[in-house]
Amino acid sequence: MQKIVIVGGGAGGLELATFLGHKLGRKKKAEVILVDRNQTHLWKPLLHEVATGSLDDGVEAVSYRAHARNHGFLFQQGYITGLSRTEKSITLAPITDERGKLLVAERKINYDILVLSIGSKSNDFNTKGVSENCIFLDSPDQALYFQKRMIQLFLKFAEDNNQATNDVAVAEKIELVEPNKINIAIVGAGATGVELSAELYNAAQYLSDYGFGKIDNSCLKVTLIEAGNKILPALSDRIINAAHKELNALGVDVRTNTRIVEATANSLITNEGEEIKADLMVWAAGIRASDVTKQFDGLEINRINQLQVTDTLQTTLDDHIFAIGDCAALLQKDGKPVPPRAQAAHQMATTCGKNILALLENRPLKAFTYYDHGSLVSLSRFSTVGNLMGNLVRGSMTIEGHIAHFIYVSLYRMHQVALHGCFKTALFVLVGRLNRFIRPLMKLH
Repeated sequence: MQKIVIVGGGAGGLELATFLGHKLGRKKKAEVILVDRNQTHLWKPLLHEVATGSLDDGVEAVSYRAHARNHGFLFQQGYITGLSRTEKSITLAPITDERGKLLVAERKINYDILVLSIGSKSNDFNTKGVSENCIFLDSPDQALYFQKRMIQLFLKFAEDNNQATNDVAVAEKIELVEPNKINIAIVGAGATGVELSAELYNAAQYLSDYGFGKIDNSCLKVTLIEAGNKILPALSDRIINAAHKELNALGVDVRTNTRIVEATANSLITNEGEEIKADLMVWAAGIRASDVTKQFDGLEINRINQLQVTDTLQTTLDDHIFAIGDCAALLQKDGKPVPPRAQAAHQMATTCGKNILALLENRPLKAFTYYDHGSLVSLSRFSTVGNLMGNLVRGSMTIEGHIAHFIYVSLYRMHQVALHGCFKTALFVLVGRLNRFIRPLMKLH
């Protein structure tokens, strides 16, 4: 029996495992194994909502083990550290507990067909101090850490105001960089940075209702920093202007043409020597694949560690190894690379699944073509802006407001349909509606 191993349970990897589990695993035509370092899956575009508590990861996360049981594939938890093309095997790092004690020893998994879908992470461009002092929103754990720090800052803010009112003396305390205000700096004005900026003001308004004192937009200062000359550079000027106007109305200090050259414990230093002080700093500028791709037995990679693939999504040096999603480097017909977006990962998973079936049946493989259906940016409950492209409209159509928000949410529902089917997704929507009345409006723990 053929063994198909998929490394990485992100949007593309999990959708592919589900597809192959239905087509091959359930019918005992092949053994399908999904490998991921985490135990649960969360759609990456939702991480900014997890970071602010607007979304409860415990409700939305998908258990890999439970999903594997229900969809005909196997799951192994682990982090890939090496690859042998001659042995057709991957090596997984040991798993230890929080005290460093060994739980699972280093192990190898053999494969007949391998799919690498390990995603990407933020690119700090080796900027001094960034890795030590900034938070990256690349994983649920990092998003939860941000949320914890954010809650602590608002708790500190509320306590400082009470002490000022009651004139309570404190021997030693942590000081905010600016009295009576929480400062959060975000580097990178792509979709993640813009959406997080708006979501923070949404969180601040809700926290006022949950016992954190009188909090409004004036209590929070978000500085959004972009090295380029505009925010959301992949979108049209009309959308950029609409998003910029909404951010300014919320109170976001948007700084373009500002390059960060160093991060310290409580500040960011610009190339002009300006110090931007902040209680919490997020780095969301650029992406790169993990350095582990350098350990993949000589597979061809580019300057940001992405795996070079052919138009059939097979790696350039090995037809039995595929790569999809953010870790795959493929040029489109116009010479531009396929962008690192969830819709690209979804389309790659679909093509890769069909090509694996074709490979097993000795049929010709089809070339992957990326279809850009547009981009949408959610500014929390305040607004949604973006553009639609593809079969629904001719050329490009700018949308915003309720229609844009509905389509934005629909993108996540499409991902759920790929994983669970239409009926279960409809139930998830119903449960989500009920939770709006049953559960708090934001996660507070």
